[in-house]
Amino acid sequence: MPTKSRAAILVESRKPLVVDEVTFPDPAPDQVLVKLYASGICHSQLHQIQRSPEEQRSKLPALLGHESTGVVVAKGRDVTHVKEGDRVFTTWVDRNAPESPLPPVSHALNMRPPIPAVWREQSIWASASTWAEHLVASERVVLPMDDDVDTEVTSVIGCAVTTGSGAIINTLRVGPGQSVAVYGVGGIGMCAISAAAVVDAYPLIAVDLDDEKLEFAKGFGATHCINAGKVDPVEAITDLTGGGADYALDAVGHPTTQDQILRSVRTGAPGLERGGTALLIGLPPPGATPLINTNLFAGGRYFTRTHAGDCLPDRDFPTFVRWYREGKLKLDDLVTRRYSLDQVNEAVADLEEGKILGRAIFTYA
Repeated sequence: MPTKSRAAILVESRKPLVVDEVTFPDPAPDQVLVKLYASGICHSQLHQIQRSPEEQRSKLPALLGHESTGVVVAKGRDVTHVKEGDRVFTTWVDRNAPESPLPPVSHALNMRPPIPAVWREQSIWASASTWAEHLVASERVVLPMDDDVDTEVTSVIGCAVTTGSGAIINTLRVGPGQSVAVYGVGGIGMCAISAAAVVDAYPLIAVDLDDEKLEFAKGFGATHCINAGKVDPVEAITDLTGGGADYALDAVGHPTTQDQILRSVRTGAPGLERGGTALLIGLPPPGATPLINTNLFAGGRYFTRTHAGDCLPDRDFPTFVRWYREGKLKLDDLVTRRYSLDQVNEAVADLEEGKILGRAIFTYA
């Protein structure tokens, strides 16, 4: 039978979210109903909230969020890899084939007043939306987790770790002694630094505008820190690495940092050695115009993107959990703030104002 739950709902662009009751349908044959323990709070949700009404393309009201942990309370008949009572991760990445985009899951969710009737008659677009006490999602974004693994801090594996750490080990395949610069040391940037430390990258350079965040990054393996508001980060990285980093990652997505990562990597020798690689992770803010100087490619530099760290969750999540157990992936330190669902607008404001070190999460009783 349908499940009543509470969720944070984006009713109108650039307006506070509304926490209200929704009703989830029974899972389809290939879906899973999950009662959530915790959800990560990702910066990409800010972009969704801040889109113009035209950019939303009538996908309102909407549920947000895409990384969590929970317990299976019901499943469709075709789901075989998890069962009722299993603890699980949820993510936005297809657990077998991230190159195959998941179709959006449209749910007609019945919301009680004070949501206006016009919204109650529309569908809420949702694909493993985790800013809620429950979710119904494709079995392709639900993965089993061991019973002895913490269910709060590991909720960020579904996006922050997947994207940041995955970029290091899968997209770039960084090796020992290779130099890495990470622009932006929020949750995803910190996960990239953590993975780069695990594979013994050196020097491992954190770049940000906030001294507190840079100091925080040292605890995750950063060997050098650069405040880009005080010095030219490109010049500083060039000096530290003797000509430019092997890899530079942009976990911010701002046009300025997109340009800086390309100028931060080394040039190559024609016919002998390829140049360094600049990797864009962060999503550009709505309406942003890239400032990349394409003439820089003439020096043998490379610029690329990553899709969710090129992770295969079935393959990579066990590695991330093992790193967490071994103390290499410091998720207990990474998660610095916890909010209740009723504090959703406070959480959004804190994230927007840069008040959160590492990653914040919602916890559900």
